[in-house]
Amino acid sequence: MGLFIFVNFIFQYTFTLNLSPIIMDIKIRKGESTDLPVVLSLIKELAVYEQAPQEVEVTLEELEKDFHPDCKAFHFLAAEVDGKMVGMALYFVKYSTWKGKCIYLDDIIVTQAYRGKGIGTHLFNSLINVAKEMKVRKLEWMVLDWNETAINFYQKYPSVFDHEWINCRLTEKEINNFTVL
Repeated sequence: MGLFIFVNFIFQYTFTLNLSPIIMDIKIRKGESTDLPVVLSLIKELAVYEQAPQEVEVTLEELEKDFHPDCKAFHFLAAEVDGKMVGMALYFVKYSTWKGKCIYLDDIIVTQAYRGKGIGTHLFNSLINVAKEMKVRKLEWMVLDWNETAINFYQKYPSVFDHEWINCRLTEKEINNFTVL
């Protein structure tokens, strides 16, 4: 019995986006292990956008280990245009002492050339459908306070922007250097 809940759902959503004069066929589907090299590429692209490329420590080998069915530390939805993966929504199952099963959205990433074409919206809408299927009580995410594009994106939804909680963390270095207080 593992610590992670295996998410088992059948999901595939295909739509046509008409952006005159270009028509794109976009497919949102459950992510697969063969997508992981693109996942890493998208992560690195996001880090450059957020002006923090040096912060990416995760490797392809770690993604493969953590996505393995025995672990399944994370899940993702993949967005494809003409058979090419151009975006993703990476999430994991968490548990709230007050609410129970929840989903935490770590990132929605769409490659630069496809931003502003509605792909992020379809990824988020699809993740909301996953949350419904899983019967979770909460879908959570964070937004950088300077990322106006992301803030405006999430304000389209009936989201609660929580100014009451302070985000805290220990980095790997801090964890490894920890001594009992």
